[in-house]
Amino acid sequence: MRQRHRPWADDFLRDNPHLVIADPKEKKGRWQEIFGNDRPIHLEIGTGKGQFITGMAEKNPEVNFIGIELAKSIIVMAGTKLKNSGMKNALLIHVDAANLKELFDENEISSIYLNFSDPWPKKRHAKRRLTFHTFLEQYKHILQPEGEVTLKTDNKGLFEYSLVSFSEFGLTLKEVNLDLHSEGDQQNVMTEYEEKFAAKGQPIYRCRAQFA
Repeated sequence: MRQRHRPWADDFLRDNPHLVIADPKEKKGRWQEIFGNDRPIHLEIGTGKGQFITGMAEKNPEVNFIGIELAKSIIVMAGTKLKNSGMKNALLIHVDAANLKELFDENEISSIYLNFSDPWPKKRHAKRRLTFHTFLEQYKHILQPEGEVTLKTDNKGLFEYSLVSFSEFGLTLKEVNLDLHSEGDQQNVMTEYEEKFAAKGQPIYRCRAQFA
């Protein structure tokens, strides 16, 4: 989907380097120092408009959150939402998530969230899926021992593919949920996409996979 150009996006990024980190590679291995505490760090890959990361930061003040988003027009929306919330335990990174090892040190992250990622349904695009084995290798490197990856999606094909990919890579499936909203999970923080899909009555799939 083509993103709308927002002329003020560059101004926002320039004026808020404390919120949208301009030089994340230089912060590798020092993220707890950037936050100013030793709390665990959770990473959302594909932050979108920021509803999830802002909500998680509010619900979990004992955790630090980092959100990655490539689209400039989108990350400034997430940044604005996060800034307006006043939360100090969340930061954003405006980069491609293809090379996570350049951004985070070994065992620097405690948990990873993949929310409504692009399913890349064509077989020839499988390597672009965020649950493809090359991404799982990176997750294993940056996650602490027994770190978790949580996937939420409305796409059944991506969900099924991811379950197989997780299992083949040796992860333990801690949760496999075929209709998340039917259970009324009070701890679930919805994304903008999730609200839209749920309003249409579409099932939301969630799984949690843990590295050994």
